[in-house]
Amino acid sequence: MAHPTRRHATSLETISVTVPEAAVEAYENAIGSVCTTVGIFEANPEGTLWRVEGVKDTGHMEDELGLALMLAELTSGVPAPLERAATEAEGWLARTYEAFPEQKVGKRFVVRGTHLPDAEEATRIVLTLDAGVAFGSGEHGSTRGCLRALERVAHRHPRRILDLGCGTGILAMAAAALLHQKVLAVDIEPWSVRVSAENARRNRLNRALTCRLGNGWQTPAIRKNAPYDLVFANILARPLCLMAKDLAQALAPGGTVILAGLLQTQVRMVLAAHRRQGLVLEQVLTEGDWATLILRRPAGTFSV
Repeated sequence: MAHPTRRHATSLETISVTVPEAAVEAYENAIGSVCTTVGIFEANPEGTLWRVEGVKDTGHMEDELGLALMLAELTSGVPAPLERAATEAEGWLARTYEAFPEQKVGKRFVVRGTHLPDAEEATRIVLTLDAGVAFGSGEHGSTRGCLRALERVAHRHPRRILDLGCGTGILAMAAAALLHQKVLAVDIEPWSVRVSAENARRNRLNRALTCRLGNGWQTPAIRKNAPYDLVFANILARPLCLMAKDLAQALAPGGTVILAGLLQTQVRMVLAAHRRQGLVLEQVLTEGDWATLILRRPAGTFSV
């Protein structure tokens, strides 16, 4: 969950807050409104606290930041003291590059940053992303789990595909490249839509991806193209539970959904919400503390 970077001539600072999962979205929006890059990281081993971190020009948009943090506290009900640290631009960029090595995922994919030299891959699909994009770059457990899950369901040859909460567009691009199908990529954040489109062009998949701004299942483009044979929803556990009914109604009979963005401790909760809508669990994949669920709507059934 990161905004694209830009090169800085001025000094930078890193601002961060540590909040429970329920407040992550509010503070991500707040920090993202003033920062050129935003990342979300686990702050404790239990996965109950998260650090939302952003990098911005020192002293830039201070009034806007104050108002955004105030709104985040009001909407989430969670106060979060802001922490600041000076960040050297060149050092920050070097650390970003170092933290984004080539990532081989599953048997079919390799994810590479734009800072790495081109390399020929005879057996893997190469997905190239900007090194400044921290989430959805292949190193996170939820992204890796989704790519592995895609390999497992590719034999079903889904034709109508949706990536809900597309972020960098990595899953949409992977599906388009592996399945040779068009994919609808939707996100609530304008920067995600822009980055997904840029990445699609970078990987010569722009004709296969349709990138749209939208808020969940009521997005006109999503409703127009339903029902879907394959849906990716790499979001967070609670939003997944809340959207279970809409997902089931938009999934074609026999269709598959890949759910991610949840910890192993949250599997039971997310699974229960989707089983109530008639979906059947096929497999649980794990990457560290993270879990990815592959579920299917049985053919000839109706959602409830």
